[in-house]
Amino acid sequence: MSKTLPPAEASPETARSELPRVFPVALRVEGRRCLVVGGGTEAARKAAGLAGCGALVTVIAPHVGPEMTELVAGRRSPCTAEVSSVSFQPGVPRGAVTLVTRRYEPGDAGHFRLVITATGTPAVDGSVADDAERRGVWVNSADDPDHCSFFLPSVHRDDPVTIAVSTAGYSPALSAWLRRRIAAELGPGLGTLACILDEGRDRLRSAGRAGGDVGWASVLDAGLFQRVRSGDIGGARRIVSELVELALGGGGDATPSGTGHHQHDRRQQ
Repeated sequence: MSKTLPPAEASPETARSELPRVFPVALRVEGRRCLVVGGGTEAARKAAGLAGCGALVTVIAPHVGPEMTELVAGRRSPCTAEVSSVSFQPGVPRGAVTLVTRRYEPGDAGHFRLVITATGTPAVDGSVADDAERRGVWVNSADDPDHCSFFLPSVHRDDPVTIAVSTAGYSPALSAWLRRRIAAELGPGLGTLACILDEGRDRLRSAGRAGGDVGWASVLDAGLFQRVRSGDIGGARRIVSELVELALGGGGDATPSGTGHHQHDRRQQ
């Protein structure tokens, strides 16, 4: 998990080639058990993020702050009893947050698919991360890249679209800055665009064709997103429908007629 820096005297090209690379993934945590260790503001933010994606979140902390208290109370009543082990009850609603009011104990991580530790105490976070790593559980230790087997990117959402930016733990500030720039540049409408494209893919799949068999890039490059952003949802749907009809009729990657005019409009702007 170590994030070792290259020698300071190394050339920029050599330095970049020696940096560890991360493999980007998008995890589906809905209905899966995830652990957050810590009861402060940062831990509450991590727990809220997981719960917002449908995870079954357990929070272990001897004491919690107001943010965590509100989060837990908003999902279900907090468990205030001291317990020696994590208890999992059937039928827990998705997106639930359960509070276990005690300190982390070795072996806790083994009950979960994913662990985030954010106690604010480096020795505690490091110990939790080491325990999770020994048990083969993916772990993120807040503000401690050397104890992370995965990093939490800066995220821009326009459901179902998620755009994540990561610097592999080197600069969260840069990740956030890049995410804000991307969000400002793209603006709203990505989620709507994704849904319109999925309608087309559903039609193709229903007809026994693979969803990637058509020239989606051609209509995207020709201004489909601009139509959505301008509010011309009907026009965007017609373009996608034409593309699907061309594909089903054997037209392959031909560009729908509706995109040509819009492309001309863009050249005049």
